Amino acid sequence: MDFSCHKELLIATQNKGKLREISYSLSDLPLKLRTSAEYPNSPEVEETGKTFAENAVLKARQLSQYTGLLTLADDSGLEVEALGGEPGIFSARYGGRNKSDHERVLLLLKNLARKHPGNRRARFVCAIALAAPKSGAFKIFHGVCAGNIAIEPRGEHGFGYDPVFIPEGSALTFGQLPESRKRQISHRSKAVAALRDFLSIYYPVSA
Repeated sequence: MDFSCHKELLIATQNKGKLREISYSLSDLPLKLRTSAEYPNSPEVEETGKTFAENAVLKARQLSQYTGLLTLADDSGLEVEALGGEPGIFSARYGGRNKSDHERVLLLLKNLARKHPGNRRARFVCAIALAAPKSGAFKIFHGVCAGNIAIEPRGEHGFGYDPVFIPEGSALTFGQLPESRKRQISHRSKAVAALRDFLSIYYPVSA
């Protein structure tokens, strides 16, 4: 697979929160990290996949071919058990593309209250795809964080559904937890950790 002999790695996301989480974990690798902001004319990839992994691969492969860089892309979201797994792959556009994070959170709470308010089990899911520019080869890394949905939003940290997601073993939402703690247990941190282990085979960190 064509994952070696690269000097740069593109983190293909416009989401500043995701970029911060991913780049923090990969910053010590001997790769120059590039961002989507450096390629303002890059194509907007249509997420036509039926799973997080399929969408991550679509984004990573297309942007890798466009930039000529080793590229990673993630697709992630919230799955609520009582809502049949919604919002799932539509987490970022739940209720419509023009809604704010806060509006999507309120819609989620409203829909949950209408159906099964007693069942608040949920999980955050992340799939990260790493794609090579020449061969089109790719590899997928997964991460899951189980928990429950809070009655109301709490906390100012994080983004997306963080203010209403309470990870297992905690009384605080992701929106209340310090970023350092979230990095230890989040779905994305688990996927990035697996990615980092893979990359370190080709790009070992100097002692």
